[in-house]
Amino acid sequence: MSNVAGKAYGMNVVTPIRPCWTWVGRTLFMISRALPAELAGLLGLSIIHFARWVIIKRDQWPDLGQGKQTLQNDYMLFCSNFNGTWDQYIDAFSDGIPGGLDLLWYTSTRYPHSIPITPFKDYIRVNQIDTNYYYNSVPGAAQRDVKSALRVRRAVLALAEQHKSLSPAEFQKLYIGKLTAIQNDLGYQGYAPIASNDTANADSNLAAYVRSQGETASALI
Repeated sequence: MSNVAGKAYGMNVVTPIRPCWTWVGRTLFMISRALPAELAGLLGLSIIHFARWVIIKRDQWPDLGQGKQTLQNDYMLFCSNFNGTWDQYIDAFSDGIPGGLDLLWYTSTRYPHSIPITPFKDYIRVNQIDTNYYYNSVPGAAQRDVKSALRVRRAVLALAEQHKSLSPAEFQKLYIGKLTAIQNDLGYQGYAPIASNDTANADSNLAAYVRSQGETASALI
């Protein structure tokens, strides 16, 4: 899948806003910045790497060769990266910040509210735009894995800095203490759980195709 890289999933959702409601959306964005407690649950969702909502007016769409667009609506672009499956993310969003979601998407046309979850999922699915190309520099690591690796790195650097001035017994004691402190950070990097058999089969077929193309290119060289 083009919008999946290892443990991470890239999501883009574009929802229409009637131009007469755009000022209301901008006002709600200002309120959400002034009252961050409305989105406090977002910070507690460790599966999320990044999330942003942006209002794009109908005359602000870039011309990338398709010509000037004549649009009836303004739009809100929601971009996010997260680890886990699509359903896990939407469920966590709806459970974590239902009020915040309703505040930010309030002006979007036919927005059904985040609870109950089924109409909300249907709304996101209809308005989601697939990611044609998604790059992830650490596909085997989620946000928590990266933070854990940084803690391990700091501990190793601290050991390297102190070992010259310590006796073997003192270093052993320090080493055991550091190891105990970071033992929960010594995790495993790998891929996210399989969301469905179709996804697993698609990934397997894609890998085989990529290998075959590489072997063909090598033979030509």
